[in-house]
Amino acid sequence: MSSPLSALMETMEVMMGMEEMAVETSKEEDDSSAPPGDTPTLSPGPCTESGQDDNWGETTTAVTGTSEHSLSQEDIVRITKDLEDSVGLDCRRYFSLTLAVVLGLLVFLTPLAFLALPHLLWPDKLLVCGTACEGLFISVAFKLLILLLAVWALFFRAPRAGLPRVFVFRALLAVLVLLFVVSYWLFYGVRILDSQDENYQGIVQYAVSLVDALLFIHYLAIVLLELRQLQPAFSVCVTRSTDGEARHYNLGQLSIQRAALAIIENYYRDFSVHNPALLTASKSRAAKHLAGLKVYNVDGEFPTTPATGPGNNAATGLAHSQSRAMIAAAARRRDTNHNELYYEEAEHERRVRKRKARLVVAVEEAFTHIKRMQEEEQKKAPGDVMDPREAAQAIFPSMARSLQKYLRTTRQQHCHSMESIQQHLAFCITNNMTPKAFLESYLTPGPTLQYGRERWLARQWTLVSEASVTSGLKEGAIFLLKCIDFSLVVTTKRIPYIQLSEEFIDPKSHKFVLRLQSETSV
Repeated sequence: MSSPLSALMETMEVMMGMEEMAVETSKEEDDSSAPPGDTPTLSPGPCTESGQDDNWGETTTAVTGTSEHSLSQEDIVRITKDLEDSVGLDCRRYFSLTLAVVLGLLVFLTPLAFLALPHLLWPDKLLVCGTACEGLFISVAFKLLILLLAVWALFFRAPRAGLPRVFVFRALLAVLVLLFVVSYWLFYGVRILDSQDENYQGIVQYAVSLVDALLFIHYLAIVLLELRQLQPAFSVCVTRSTDGEARHYNLGQLSIQRAALAIIENYYRDFSVHNPALLTASKSRAAKHLAGLKVYNVDGEFPTTPATGPGNNAATGLAHSQSRAMIAAAARRRDTNHNELYYEEAEHERRVRKRKARLVVAVEEAFTHIKRMQEEEQKKAPGDVMDPREAAQAIFPSMARSLQKYLRTTRQQHCHSMESIQQHLAFCITNNMTPKAFLESYLTPGPTLQYGRERWLARQWTLVSEASVTSGLKEGAIFLLKCIDFSLVVTTKRIPYIQLSEEFIDPKSHKFVLRLQSETSV
């Protein structure tokens, strides 16, 4: 395991190398000067479209490498803290795993030790084990096998996450098993080892009772760890702080930290991917509005003193009236901001529809250039046969420019790299998927798990709660799940008690008559 300092130095070297590879984009004056086969490289970094014309994609050269990373003193401190936290989490995880393995070996070796020690310490004094005793050996063997499989299925599973606190029920079960095994060892040492009991069948029955008790403890573990949380008891509302997207989930009797884990797993599946680039438009509008609004401190710029004459008083009053008029004009401009927002959104929707239409046509035309060959044709075909990867690389340039334009207009360019798009295209070609199926991943933002691993890296969530994270969910409980760019605000409501009543309707009571009126045609 590398030290935090060495990992920090490697991170700084990588980022410095990325800074040296940055190449500024340039614009050409005429689109016709670009060669026909020139296709842009999709930059993985986020970009905005402020200050760009409608045909920016046609006049932008390829970007071989971009970097917007910089290291400050705060970043170095934060990275060092993250590395130290990761080392602590790894040590705690391995320590818990070591304790579980040691306890498991103690549990499974204890019955075998109970059966083997009398043969090793006083074999000459033991009575002959009869048929019933030998049948108990088979019972112990099969019960231990069942217990081994049950423990493997329940406990030896890959951990889904690292929780900030210990799991209370799991710790209580471990303590219970440890006390139980120690109690059996104490009784075995006092009543069997010290007295060198000659009744070997009784010793075997004592070992069988231990295995039976361990099976019951395993049943208790299933009830506490798995069955108790199945019945829904609380309804939680999860709201993303940046855009207000919300989901509702029903949870059972869980602690706050385990409820947070279930919410994060559901977040990756149900919430659309977080796109901070969509929030820059509203921020730019607010900044433009504040830049156009000027407020004057009249009393500070035109003070009135006892020595001021009548002429100066008139000038001060004129300045007061002019300042109030300018503030009123700025307020009127502020009231018309909703018109600017309406036309801005309408123009954006028009551009999205136009570039979506171009993208759909380009993808459909690209898919018409490939054809799946049958087995008979493959035997007769010349050497122009391509595998799915080569076919994707062959048709990708014809749709790359339209796809890049659409992704930049919808601010999704940082979610899709050129390599991931080509892999998805090869996947669609391999499985005979239509152009519409290929475009669905880009026309509709999907859940977070649909995108690359860098979008959902582990150890980036922080649980913030006023109550202890090991305590259970309660009515009105509120806690936060903080991430790098946003946070999830979770509010808890208890599912109300539902009272159902029954009303019996006699099937013979369904009788009807026909009411005739003079206006009807019947």
